[in-house]
Amino acid sequence: MKQKAIENYDKAITALEKCRTLNPDNPEVYNELGKNYLFLKDYKKSYESFAQAAQLDPKNKWYLAGMYDVCYQTQDDEQSIVLVKKLIEFDEGYKEDLTSLYMRTGQYDKALAMINELNDKVGKSEKRELYKADILKDSRFQDTEKTNLLDQIKKNPKEESNYIALIFLYSDSNQEEKALEIAKKLEIEIPTSDWAQVSLFKFHLSKNEGKEAVASMNQILKSNKIDNKIKHRVINEFLIFTKTNPQFDADLQKAIGYFDGDKEAKTAKEIGKFHQGKKDWDKAIEYYEIDNKSNPNDMETILLLLQAYVEKGQFDKVAAKADDTIEMFPQQPELYYYSGLAHNQQKEFKKAKDILETGIDFLVDDKALEINFNIQLGEAYSGLGDLKKKEAYFLKADKLLKQKK
Repeated sequence: MKQKAIENYDKAITALEKCRTLNPDNPEVYNELGKNYLFLKDYKKSYESFAQAAQLDPKNKWYLAGMYDVCYQTQDDEQSIVLVKKLIEFDEGYKEDLTSLYMRTGQYDKALAMINELNDKVGKSEKRELYKADILKDSRFQDTEKTNLLDQIKKNPKEESNYIALIFLYSDSNQEEKALEIAKKLEIEIPTSDWAQVSLFKFHLSKNEGKEAVASMNQILKSNKIDNKIKHRVINEFLIFTKTNPQFDADLQKAIGYFDGDKEAKTAKEIGKFHQGKKDWDKAIEYYEIDNKSNPNDMETILLLLQAYVEKGQFDKVAAKADDTIEMFPQQPELYYYSGLAHNQQKEFKKAKDILETGIDFLVDDKALEINFNIQLGEAYSGLGDLKKKEAYFLKADKLLKQKK
């Protein structure tokens, strides 16, 4: 024992061999031999020593545990399973090990059964929930889990997580009616549950029940329990609904307000893009302005907003927005283009010329924008009465256009 403590495992084994000669039926001698051989990574002798100890004293779990340590280190998963099943008779805590072994060996049906048993007896754990999520990616195991969750709901009707998991499973397998049925049960059992509203929201939309859908949506958006991805999906679904039910536009705008100040949320921008795709420029501007207020440095939104202003012929707004933004992003060529375009439209040709000549220097490998710069420079010089430079810039734009083709 002294030699093992100072990591002289060879000397410890020599002493233990003398012990074995003196007392060949002492299981603890073999157990200590097994430990020392394991430290030396002599796995064959280690396993044989532990096995001899277990044969002499089958009721001592530590000898089986030694054999399991060897199998675990050598990744002999099949033998590990055999040993862990025996260890469970001594200590049910080894069921956690058995679950992991079933996962490692791809025995997912057995792993799922063990996970559900442990969840029921000792409560859920993060590790087991991750295992379960991996298993349930395979649709073959989803029916088993649905049955389990239904049983859990019967046993514990006030446990919200079981309803939520079942709603997701039904939704993922396109069983929307069953998902709705569970959501209604959840609402009855736990009236304050925010999660019940996720499925009820979809149900109300499908039935064209706008007021009820708005009520569910608002509860979802206010909830701290529901993930932002789900909230974004809810708003996108409501957006599609409002396209044919414009009387709910105000509710949509109010819903977007829940994301004010959220730098990660791109909801208003996406709604703006939706309206832009429909060439509804007034609505696009409305939502781009909302997003720009929350995310003033988002260049994509700024450029989308400037283009929307152009489409509506609001050149005073284009000029004001582009000129202000140039101060924050002085090397962004698109801003100079929009500013030059706007000042040309307002017949402020000298200002347009100066801005465009500054901005074109920041251009890098963007032929389409270069063409537009030259056209606007031509317009500016035309307004200034310099016909020679006007023609030069128009010819340059025409040449670039031909190259692009």
